[in-house]
Amino acid sequence: MGVQLSSRYQAMWLFAMFDLPVETRENRRQAARFRKDLTARGFHMLQFSVYARYCNGEEVAMRYRRQVRCCVPDEGQVRLIAVTEAQFGKMHVYYGKVRENVETKPKQLLLF
Repeated sequence: MGVQLSSRYQAMWLFAMFDLPVETRENRRQAARFRKDLTARGFHMLQFSVYARYCNGEEVAMRYRRQVRCCVPDEGQVRLIAVTEAQFGKMHVYYGKVRENVETKPKQLLLF
C-alpha cells in the first residue's frame, strides 16, 4: 500500500494560457468563442489570456484537458498546465505594489 498524499497535493488548479490572433474579424470571433468555452467549463479569468479551474484530482484535470483541446482555435497557441493546490497557494499576486491573496478553491464543486 502506497503513501497517502494530503488532499492539498491531490487537488490542483488547471491553467489555460493562450496567445490567439485577433487581426481579422474571424480571429476575434474564434478567440471570443474560446474564452466563452473556457468559462462554460468552469475556468475563471486570472489575467486576460490566463484562465484557471480548480480540479479535485488528476483524473478530473485530464477530463478538462481533453475538453479544452476540442475547442482550441485553428490558429494561435494554447498551453495547459496543472499545479497542486499547495503550489497555487504559494503564488504572489500584486495589484500595483499591494499584495493580495490568491483565489480560493470553490465552496462547491460542479458536477456535469
